[in-house]
Amino acid sequence: MTMRKVQKTVGGAVQYDGAGVKLVRVIGYADVKDFDPFLMLDAFDSTDPADYVKGFPWHPHRGIETVTYLIEGDIEHGDSLGNKGNILDGCCQWMTAGGGILHQEMPQPVKKMLGVQLWLNLPRKDKMVAPKYHDIRAEQVPVITEEGSTVRVIAGNYKGTAGAEQGDHVKMTFLDVEMKAGAKWNLSTEQDATLFIYIVEGSGRFGGENESLSQSKRGLLFQNGDEFMAQASEDGLRFLLFAGKPLKEPIAWGGPIVMNTERELQQAFQEIRDGTFVRRG
Repeated sequence: MTMRKVQKTVGGAVQYDGAGVKLVRVIGYADVKDFDPFLMLDAFDSTDPADYVKGFPWHPHRGIETVTYLIEGDIEHGDSLGNKGNILDGCCQWMTAGGGILHQEMPQPVKKMLGVQLWLNLPRKDKMVAPKYHDIRAEQVPVITEEGSTVRVIAGNYKGTAGAEQGDHVKMTFLDVEMKAGAKWNLSTEQDATLFIYIVEGSGRFGGENESLSQSKRGLLFQNGDEFMAQASEDGLRFLLFAGKPLKEPIAWGGPIVMNTERELQQAFQEIRDGTFVRRG
């Protein structure tokens, strides 16, 4: 058994995106090689609606999937396929932009906005698939209660329980793990999968009892291995875990478009200008 040790810690930087939404960019453009197939993780944690109500008005995406998960909050959304609705407490929207989609995400004023949006790269062969999305409601997410911990299985499998989603193009494990003070938690992992976590609340040690204490609002990338271990500190611990096999493909990234070559990137932006960008099937 090879225990996964922390390879890299990222604190993220406060940024303003969309029409002026305050967020923490935990991982981004500079991290794509280490975090492959994961491109970006934005975290939201605010009790002030002024931080987020300006939202993310209509904008394009191609070549990626966006996975938006709210622990608490309300985000109203719509897209060029005619889909619309609200992402609420415990819900997840898994959107495959594929060959081209326009959408908007408009957070609504609530007591607390707490959640993340992950950008997942699409393999070269699937960059131009038809756009679609999966609306995962809170009641569709399996909740596994164990001694000292509660695990919500958004994607992948956990101890024989299949998550609400598996990933049509990149198989991903996505768990929301909540641990009581002092609790320990282990997960068997694929040796060569990229695995990272984002600590939502509390603090803990990862990879062994003698490892350094890691605080909330940090992202931790782990070395390869077949076992992941977490131990909560006295203030408890909640983290989101993401794992998936790297694509090891070239990346050409321009704003909301992520392709494999510069030529593909420029073609996408030309289609936006020409009004021919959106794919409908």
